[in-house]
Amino acid sequence: MKLFIIFGAINAFLAVGLGAFGAHALEGKLEPKYLEVWKTGVMYQMFHALGLIAIGILSGNVSASSLLTTSGWFMLSGIILFSGSLYVLSTSGIKILGAITPLGGVAFLISWVLLIIFAVKHL
Repeated sequence: MKLFIIFGAINAFLAVGLGAFGAHALEGKLEPKYLEVWKTGVMYQMFHALGLIAIGILSGNVSASSLLTTSGWFMLSGIILFSGSLYVLSTSGIKILGAITPLGGVAFLISWVLLIIFAVKHL
């Protein structure tokens, strides 16, 4: 599905930009532990941006599958919940936002399981 390639590319672009922002604009302004939290958000965003691109490529080369589509939506949701909550947590210090992060992690896990099931059934 072309949409997942676009979402993946947008998220890869954002991960590069946010990584550079963290390294140059936030260094010295955030406590080291929060800078590490920021870096974790960037790393997971980039990994899953590449996952979205892979899902998009697979969707274009294999017959349509709801497993792939659902996997892509879970992956995108995971980026928003996981990385997004880490960005807000690291810049605001609001620790309750840490409760959202695991929901994003679960969304990531679900997306990868769906991709595994797709591969077993269709590849």
